[in-house]
Parts: sequence; structure tokens; C-alpha cells
Amino acid sequence: MNEKMSGNTNAINWFEIPATDISRAKKFYETIFDIAMEEMEMLGMKYAMFPFDPTKGKIAGGLAQSPQHIPGTTGAIVYLNANPDLQIVLDRIEKAGGKITMPKTSIGPNGFMAFFMDTEGNSVALHSNT
Repeated sequence: MNEKMSGNTNAINWFEIPATDISRAKKFYETIFDIAMEEMEMLGMKYAMFPFDPTKGKIAGGLAQSPQHIPGTTGAIVYLNANPDLQIVLDRIEKAGGKITMPKTSIGPNGFMAFFMDTEGNSVALHSNT
């Protein structure tokens, strides 16, 4: 293992989901997760942050709109935490303008997963313990 990484507790420390319309994407994710997201601009890019506590040292991320952020269905897949039960989130996806592409599926002792397409055309996944 890379010695520089061995002190980290997570392989991921930040994620960005590309958006072509930050307001539409923000509304979609706020609706399906029943959260409020803070919008901001940084370095000429528009962001909408998922709720997080920077003092806890946990993974954080958000939505990003810039010429470098191009929505798509290929590439890395982000699994968003949908605990306690991802079915609650799945039930909101189509009403919010997204599309379920894989329903809630058991992954044995590791819980459940599902895939959906967001309003921007990104393939995103959900994970929950139940």
C-alpha cells in the first residue's frame, strides 16, 4: 500500500456529480433525499453542496457545473448513502424527474443497492443497509 495513503481512513474524500443546470440538479437531489443544499460559486464553477460537517472528517461532495463537468452514464459510479432504506429515496426519483435503472437489489450481507439516472443524465447509485 502507498505509505502516503495508509494514514487515510477513506479512499475517497470528495466527489462531484456533473450538472448542466445546477438549479435543476439541486432541486432533484433536495427532493429525493429531503435535504437542503447550499449553492456557491468557486473558481468560476457553480456548486451545490450535500449537507456535511467539516469537523467530522467524513466524505463530502456536491453537484458541479462548469465546462469540465460533463454529465454521463459511463465512468466512475458514485454510491450515495440512502440509509436507513434506499426504497424511500427510490420512491421519490421518478416524481422528481429521474429514472430508476436498477431497482433495489440485495447484495447479501452488504445490504442493498440501486441505480438511477438523475435529471442531468448521470448514472448514480444508492446503498443502504436495509
